[in-house]
Amino acid sequence: MIMSKIYIGTSGYSYKDWVGPVYPPGTQQKDFLDLYSKDFSIVELNFSYYKMPDRNMLEQMLIKTDERFLFSIKAHKSLTHEIDDKSMVQAGQFKETIHPLLHSKRIGAVLFQFPYSFHYTVENRKYLDLLSREFEGIPAAFEFRSNEWIKESVFDTLKARGISFVNVDEPELPKLITPMDIVTSDPAYIRFHGRNRKEWWKGTNVTRYDYLYEKEELESWIPKIERIIEKAKILLISFNNHYKGQAVQNAKILKDMLIKKGIGEVA
Repeated sequence: MIMSKIYIGTSGYSYKDWVGPVYPPGTQQKDFLDLYSKDFSIVELNFSYYKMPDRNMLEQMLIKTDERFLFSIKAHKSLTHEIDDKSMVQAGQFKETIHPLLHSKRIGAVLFQFPYSFHYTVENRKYLDLLSREFEGIPAAFEFRSNEWIKESVFDTLKARGISFVNVDEPELPKLITPMDIVTSDPAYIRFHGRNRKEWWKGTNVTRYDYLYEKEELESWIPKIERIIEKAKILLISFNNHYKGQAVQNAKILKDMLIKKGIGEVA
């Protein structure tokens, strides 16, 4: 029997506060990716949310890593947070800029992370239909923050469109999404955001994700991971609790846990 392949990594890799906790003191930014790729098999690229990717930059990243290494890339904010009548034009531009990842077949997924304010409305559902058609044939994953989207009709539509539903671990707060094991397409996807209840709504992009998972908290995900890989050939797992390298610590713990338990083929 062919085992499902599991890729584990972090959301981003180029953080100055990782020098010391993750990278040796004095490490230059140009060497971050090389060091990171020695420990992990995938990374989520975040910079693409703030500015359209540069094809030359992506090509250099491909050169710096070997063929086993995958990149997920976050969709530009014009496609998720600042949606207007130009968003579909921006979608076409975004597809062009990520051509190196698509051509090399080393893309994990295009990650569309929608904000909590993206509600389950007719208008938003129509937009998602257009977006999924625009990215047809490209591995894409939708992450919702509001539990309004937790509906069988949504899961069925994602399956029909070949879009991955992103399972999340985040604080237990009203109207947020609880841990699930939904598979709507390959690759399956899990993102760990930490459980910092105090900072979730009022914090910054740093403090909101300031959280170190206990081993027992990660252990609670094992049954869900087992159920996910029964349905998916590929599972992408990313840790977003990046402050001071906590994501790296937790990613390594979960990776070792899965290997010791013989769950899937951990890349």
